[in-house]
Amino acid sequence: MKATIYEGNKTFTVIEKEVEQPDEGEVRIKVAYVGVCGTDVHIYHGMMDKRVSIPETIGHEMSGIIDAVGEGVTGFTVGDKVVVRPLDDRKIKPSDKGFNHICEELKFIGIDSPGAMQQYWNVPAFTLHKLKESTDLKLAALIEPLSVATHDVRRSGLIKGETAVVLGGGPIGLLVAMVAKELGAQVIISEVNPNRIVKAKELGFDAVSPIEVDLVEYVKSKTENRRADVVFEVAGVQPALDIMCEVAGIRGRILMVAIHGVKKEVDLFKFFWKELSLIGARVYEKEDYEKAIDLITSNELPFEQMITDVQPLSNIQQVFESIDKNPEGLKVMMDCQA
Repeated sequence: MKATIYEGNKTFTVIEKEVEQPDEGEVRIKVAYVGVCGTDVHIYHGMMDKRVSIPETIGHEMSGIIDAVGEGVTGFTVGDKVVVRPLDDRKIKPSDKGFNHICEELKFIGIDSPGAMQQYWNVPAFTLHKLKESTDLKLAALIEPLSVATHDVRRSGLIKGETAVVLGGGPIGLLVAMVAKELGAQVIISEVNPNRIVKAKELGFDAVSPIEVDLVEYVKSKTENRRADVVFEVAGVQPALDIMCEVAGIRGRILMVAIHGVKKEVDLFKFFWKELSLIGARVYEKEDYEKAIDLITSNELPFEQMITDVQPLSNIQQVFESIDKNPEGLKVMMDCQA
């Protein structure tokens, strides 16, 4: 079978390897599609070389069909369409308080252990979520990033009729906006990239550039001066941290989606003055995956417009080089059987 390996120094190689039998408690998946995540791009840039065991197969946004079932596995059979929730929480401890998805010794499959960018992939059965037979496997590869969005929105406490401002109109920002809108919220997207603003508007969102308009005044004009009930910080840059406290209304909730690797400045006075809440959100829980699966299965939202390119697994090096040259794209899918 074909498998890809990251070798460091912005290099991926396609190799041939033997198809392995699943161990006890595992299944073997015939991988259909794998989405390229922003984390995968960070790996490509060498930013995670201390964490990834080079050479390594990466990838975690996937869909596929069970090809073989190991001893002791129940509830799954050959032919089932599935996705993987790539969290290995087997080292959960009492001090983790039952929050398995953020336990202290959590291992992220596809980063800390071999991932999905190969034709066949053996994984623990406890990571699986079963899909309906009618599920489009290409769209199903969006379930993992969509689960990030469903988790973010759930953590925010957003309810129907509230106003949500999404700072950042990349793939996760747009998925957060979709989930928030599906919930019945008014959604405003702030994005500096003109091409992504166009894409957001094509998806039916109110999207503006904070470079071209005063975002605070714009949000006030849309909310009878109340400003935002919830702000999703997805951009991960200092200007977004500067504006999030301004655009949030009294007792607004700010949901930190972006990953900030270094300490940043935040206007804590605004938290005191307006009684704001800052909420962290990391990956997802089982119910977030099930919500994402329901959204994909119902196919009532324009998820297909999130997929901007599909390439065969053999083109993996070109795919990452292309993403570097064209960071404005949304979701690139690898067809693992092409």
